Amino acid sequence: MNETMRPIYLDYNASTPIDPAVAAAMRPFLDEAFGNPSSGHWASIPAKVALEQARGQVAALLGAAPDEIVFTSGGSEANNLAIKGTFFALDREGAHIVTSAVEHPAVLAPCRFLERLGAVVTYLPVDRTGRVDPEDVRRAITPQTVLISIMHANNEVGTIQPIEEISALARKHGIRLHTDAAQSVGKMTTKVDALGVDLLSIAGHKLYAPKGVGALYVRGGLELEPLIHGAGHERGRRAGTESALLAVGLGAACEIAADLAPMARIEVLRDRFWAALQDRFGDHVALNGHATERLPNTLNVSFVGRIGTDILEQLNGVAASTGSACHSGRIELSPVLAAMGVPERIGMGALRFSLGRGTTADEIDQVIARLTAIVSA
Repeated sequence: MNETMRPIYLDYNASTPIDPAVAAAMRPFLDEAFGNPSSGHWASIPAKVALEQARGQVAALLGAAPDEIVFTSGGSEANNLAIKGTFFALDREGAHIVTSAVEHPAVLAPCRFLERLGAVVTYLPVDRTGRVDPEDVRRAITPQTVLISIMHANNEVGTIQPIEEISALARKHGIRLHTDAAQSVGKMTTKVDALGVDLLSIAGHKLYAPKGVGALYVRGGLELEPLIHGAGHERGRRAGTESALLAVGLGAACEIAADLAPMARIEVLRDRFWAALQDRFGDHVALNGHATERLPNTLNVSFVGRIGTDILEQLNGVAASTGSACHSGRIELSPVLAAMGVPERIGMGALRFSLGRGTTADEIDQVIARLTAIVSA
């Protein structure tokens, strides 16, 4: 591959590389501090200290108390624990859950599973920008509603949901509010009190930590039924010997993520990218998602009348997506874009470019040039 075709990574919403500082923090735990954090002897002490320090780092990023953080295997487990854990803890016949049609499968699939067990789930529509109307949330609430689960920001189009307004409704009715913040943590402010949420999910590999680790914020006093039963790890909320190695990685990543300054540079690059595409293609390119209430790193665009997968195949060496990472490769309209009411002739031409700390202006310029050549051909 020559210099003009060098690999370019623009799929940071799918996964991020491990930050060098995160890797450095983890390295000692590959050889040392191997003890079981729960054992209570000399070999366990360093692991236990590191585990709790990491818990504090995650909590600090969210403005939470350390004992409100439960380490998980990732965002999917955190979402499952929040949703199923609430359902089984409250054990209400005909329990009602409110969610949206554009949630990640790690929210939608648990909801569908619980429907098989008697839960009633309302899947709220979104507008053309991908946003939930808080009025729809209000109308959906019933006396049986036990949980509202609305993502903080969408993984495909980046649209940010009005969580603060939804939380006011949840508090008024005494209903738990969960948000899947896998995409927003590290890209924007995610203080749990400002958001007004009771449960919040994190995925480590979305913020430069390893895969296989995540966390669930659980507001103090909330009861959850564990998904994994066993000994009393994680204050009885998630059985299984904790990995100090992975927790340290997530903690270090959260400490780094507290500085949002890099996102300002990334947002400038993202906006420059979009402006250049508009300049070159005019009405033949369309923005998917909200124009302003959107993650600073995310650009989902449609090349009207084209097939996004065809364009991506010709973008040799460019890592991007035609939808969420969980659905890549399907030649069909993204369920998120379908829920947004995007017409097929527009939505089928969708490409998601998600920028990160390693993205450079030169890379953006190269992709613009390649797209210009491909789409204009």
